Amino acid sequence: MRPYILAESNWEELKGATYDMAILPWGATEAHNYHLPYATDNIQAEHMVAEMARLAHKKGGKPIVLPIIPFGVNTGQSDIYLDINLNPSTQLAILTDIVEVLNRQGIHKLLIFNGHGGNNFKPLVRELGLKFPKMFISFCFFPSVVDKTLYFEEEGDHADEMETSLMLYLRPDLVLGKEKWGRGTVKKWKINGFNEGWAWAERKWSQVSEDTGVGNPEKATAEKGERFFKDVTEKMSQLVLDICKADIEDLYE
Repeated sequence: MRPYILAESNWEELKGATYDMAILPWGATEAHNYHLPYATDNIQAEHMVAEMARLAHKKGGKPIVLPIIPFGVNTGQSDIYLDINLNPSTQLAILTDIVEVLNRQGIHKLLIFNGHGGNNFKPLVRELGLKFPKMFISFCFFPSVVDKTLYFEEEGDHADEMETSLMLYLRPDLVLGKEKWGRGTVKKWKINGFNEGWAWAERKWSQVSEDTGVGNPEKATAEKGERFFKDVTEKMSQLVLDICKADIEDLYE
């Protein structure tokens, strides 16, 4: 048993336990090119939160990792078979219930670990911050933790070199052979403001990517995935430790 993983804990252990903070991994169930499993975001998130919690626990922090929410916002993929969508309003309802439990039981720090690019927690955290003023709620998104260009050669953000490398390291048994890998070629907008990033509209996934990937996975290796995983989780463990030890009444200097 890992004492920082709620799903592996029991009442004998928990009845006298206290924790500094909770970590909630939130993923998605969706197609990842031809070669990666639908649970890619969940597998990555679960491994990462477990490792960063382990490292923080080893350094004296007391985080508890909640079970993952395996469905995310997939509104742009409604026509892709068995991509499971949670609307943002549904996410807010789920998150509200979880925060209410934590608040009632005296765990006033929550870190949401986002494993899926379609999830947007900022407006949800803003709203919950007003409703639960005693709670300190934050979120993170792992691809932004380190400079990806130091690890990977190809650009992309879905079933790309990065995600394929991670899965080759974490669960190679779930990755199809290289002959099945799509190239992840993606069409650009005809409206340039969206391409430049200062305007935004949701992409219709099946119209921009033939294989559902965004980014060529061809140069992915397990070695790249391992190095990226270890560096990301080491850095994120410091965030967990800092939140564990923070006084939420005295956060600024």
